[in-house]
Amino acid sequence: MVQHTPLARRPAFRPPQNGGAKADDERYVISEESRQVRERQERAMQELLIRRRAAAMAVPTNDKSVRGRLRRLGDAITLFGEREMERRARLAQLMARLDVSGQLDRLLRAYEEEVEDEEEEEVQYLFFTEGPKELREARIDIAKYSIKRAALRVQRAKRRRDDPDEDVDAETEWALKQAKGMVLDCSSFGDDRPLTGCSFSRDGTILATCSLSGVTNLWEMPQVTNKIAILKDHKERVTDVVFSPVDDCLATASADRTAKLWKTDGTLLQTFEGHLDRLARVAFHPSGKYLGTTSFDKTWRLWDVNTGAELLLQEGHSRSVYGIAFQQEGALAASSGLDSLARVWDLRTGRSILAFQGHIKPIWSGRDFSLVKSLAGHESKVASLDITADSSCIATVSHDRTIKLWTSNSKEEEGGETMDIDL
Repeated sequence: MVQHTPLARRPAFRPPQNGGAKADDERYVISEESRQVRERQERAMQELLIRRRAAAMAVPTNDKSVRGRLRRLGDAITLFGEREMERRARLAQLMARLDVSGQLDRLLRAYEEEVEDEEEEEVQYLFFTEGPKELREARIDIAKYSIKRAALRVQRAKRRRDDPDEDVDAETEWALKQAKGMVLDCSSFGDDRPLTGCSFSRDGTILATCSLSGVTNLWEMPQVTNKIAILKDHKERVTDVVFSPVDDCLATASADRTAKLWKTDGTLLQTFEGHLDRLARVAFHPSGKYLGTTSFDKTWRLWDVNTGAELLLQEGHSRSVYGIAFQQEGALAASSGLDSLARVWDLRTGRSILAFQGHIKPIWSGRDFSLVKSLAGHESKVASLDITADSSCIATVSHDRTIKLWTSNSKEEEGGETMDIDL
């Protein structure tokens, strides 16, 4: 018989004995760089979780409640330079961190204390302030004035629609041609300090300029070489000047927190006092009976020109209010502030009917938003400009202390042709 050699078998796997001592002896060493990366990832995940929790947290909107909860949670009720929305965001972050770290009992205790305080003292929120009798009369007067102006506007629109000779495009082209033909007509120094504002009288025969020196000068047109009057009564720099659309008077705004009404001969008629910070701009209502002022105290106000009484103190901006303008019909007013917000107000009811927000770039006007003409000539930033009622002249004032008048040379080339345009 032939004997065969047995085949070799692969050894079977056997688990280690004695509780796996060999596995315990093995160690994985993590590098310092990997450990730092892992810590950064954990911190990022923690911050993401806190942000999500903060977004879902029910945080009070009333600033008094926000301060109270911060105090109960043992945090500072306010920080240097902190505004209301920033304080509320800080509270949301604090509550989210406490929730993530498992300190929910502190949040519950703070909430229970707030509920007890609300039961003891019921907070009364003031939704409106009852105005004086003069404000009611002014609203009625503005409503009657605006209805008449609106009726005239509708009549003009119907006439333009039904008249076959009306050509809007031709009128627009003519206006653009006049604007493109604007050239520098004259230039003159207006003050020893930078100029801040300018305004034409309703007939275009007088130009008013104001400056940081606190002086307002009245100049005779068409050449600004003859000074008619000097208006000096403000104790600080004058920030704006504007002529009345119906009377031979003008108003000035100043950093001394007052606005003043003047006659063209330099006589002071009224002083409007009440703002808590410096004034920025001033504007007349189209009726000429009311004056609007804006201030760095975050409000704009409406005044009675004849009596000097304050008719309306309007809030609504979270930062300083800078600009103000009235609709030509007189029913609406628009205000703009340093909070990047513009609001439209109905003067007949006192309501804010529209808000524009999100400004990040300047606005260009025109059919295609293209630049029509650049009036280059000032050596420093231009502070203000105004246009005469017949659109024949533009005045600009600058921090280079000069006044420049710009007129169109198109009329001379075309033999003085003019075109009536409904505004």
